[in-house]
Amino acid sequence: MACKLTSSWSATSSWGLFQENCYIIGNRRTGEAVCIDPGDEPEEILHLAKDMGVQIKLIANSHAHIDHIMAVGPVKQQTGSPFLLHPNDLWLVESGWQAAAARLSIDVEQPPLPDASLAHGDIVEVAGVRLEVIYSPGHTQGSVCFYAEKMLFSGDTLFQGTVGRTDLPGGDHPQMISSIVDRLLPLPDETIVLPGHMLETSIAQERQTNPFILQELQRRGPQ
Repeated sequence: MACKLTSSWSATSSWGLFQENCYIIGNRRTGEAVCIDPGDEPEEILHLAKDMGVQIKLIANSHAHIDHIMAVGPVKQQTGSPFLLHPNDLWLVESGWQAAAARLSIDVEQPPLPDASLAHGDIVEVAGVRLEVIYSPGHTQGSVCFYAEKMLFSGDTLFQGTVGRTDLPGGDHPQMISSIVDRLLPLPDETIVLPGHMLETSIAQERQTNPFILQELQRRGPQ
């Protein structure tokens, strides 16, 4: 587990079967939090929120692959939180999870349908926490990132030194690279990137060293 702290709110991640990062972004003054990508270990997620002194009031997903949604149902049931998702990933919740569960030979309950849709530019907000939605299709057609206070929750779009896979249904590599270059690179260089798997990075580090980004910037030429 890992914890990122600022003066007003904290973000905590945990990982389970798929080594997937679930983030709880909460304001300790107001006691409210947003849970991003509850993928596994729902009881652990709920314990983390309790330890942080916050209550989960919203569940917001970067996308709907099975490793990011397996704990949505239990967390929603325990907290009563609305579940937010981009509509282009609705099919993964309705039926795509079944093929993924069968392929991985795991027993998974059907996740709940979203209570509301996310769109580019939307604000996901609870008392003391405000996240901007950045639509970033490519890993899936409904992939989004969440941005606040120079911190980017990048889902499976951008990682340290690499990018998300696009070999699953709905994946589109050129589209994902465009999402990264056109919508994520304009963020401040000091922005910390908190991905859906692996360790954190920064916009500056990825701009300077990520081979996929460097290749695309070279292809585009001087701007």
